[in-house]
Amino acid sequence: MPEVRHRMIATNGIRLHVAEQGAGPLVILCHGFPECWYSWRHQLPALAAAGFHAVAPDLRGYGRSDRPEEVGKYTVLDDVGDIVGLVDALGAEQAVVVGHDVGATMAWQAALLRSDRFRAVISLDVPFRPQGFGTLVPPTTLMPQNQDAVFYQLYLQSPEAEAALGRDVRQTLRSQFYSLSGDRPTPADSGQFAGMIPRKGRFLINPPSLPGWIAESDIDVYVGEFTRSGFRGGLNWFRNLDRSWELLAPFAGATMSVPALYIAGDRDFVVAAYAPAVAKQAALVPKLRPPVMLAGCGHWTQQERAPQVNAAMIDFLHSL
Repeated sequence: MPEVRHRMIATNGIRLHVAEQGAGPLVILCHGFPECWYSWRHQLPALAAAGFHAVAPDLRGYGRSDRPEEVGKYTVLDDVGDIVGLVDALGAEQAVVVGHDVGATMAWQAALLRSDRFRAVISLDVPFRPQGFGTLVPPTTLMPQNQDAVFYQLYLQSPEAEAALGRDVRQTLRSQFYSLSGDRPTPADSGQFAGMIPRKGRFLINPPSLPGWIAESDIDVYVGEFTRSGFRGGLNWFRNLDRSWELLAPFAGATMSVPALYIAGDRDFVVAAYAPAVAKQAALVPKLRPPVMLAGCGHWTQQERAPQVNAAMIDFLHSL
């Protein structure tokens, strides 16, 4: 089978670096934070072997893709525009869009707003929420915080978060991949893993050794990418949460018309943080297939449980 190919593609006024493999119907894979195209390293060859053209971009602000200076250039509509432009640049009429973490929010909105270009959607860990964030007021006004802890998305908007993440890139990444995985020793219903970050003290663990699903050589790749790009582009997504909500206001009440698949780990802090939305999404997505809940899996779904995720994705794609 041909190896993964890398190239730069012009789309929506910027250039995205993409990794791609295979030929056939187009599947676009949108990563989360703090990740890059490499988070889909197990899916690219599996999808290619199943007869698909799998394309994993570094999203704007990440890896080798362009990083606009203006904070306001990182709204959900900017990212959706990038993905639509990518479909055009790849010469396809339609694609299936797949996303994990913030990439899942992008995937849901791409399928909602441009069902003519995205014939189906697969979301890993983030449930569908209407108007992007499922609130009637700016989403940050509803995010919990108290004297002891703050919701993670509020924290990630702050200069303190950017400074902390960049202080020791390797420790940041090792700690996040371990502490938010299903291998962590902390109970899944702990407050910090339902999205709350303590204002004092450390809550991420830099482990002496990594779980079996990720190797030090994998960490090397991520360290190289974030040493190059920094964390600012990824954090700018969170700094635009309220702006993205405003931009999606005209689409309030729009229905998800395409087939959808939801895959998540039962130890994922996002599933805990958005449990009401997870329970409600079947009523909002008429063509949602039975969800795939992965026992013992944490936040890094496609990396922690690659064989199961690959099988579920390919089964869904073949059923379309």
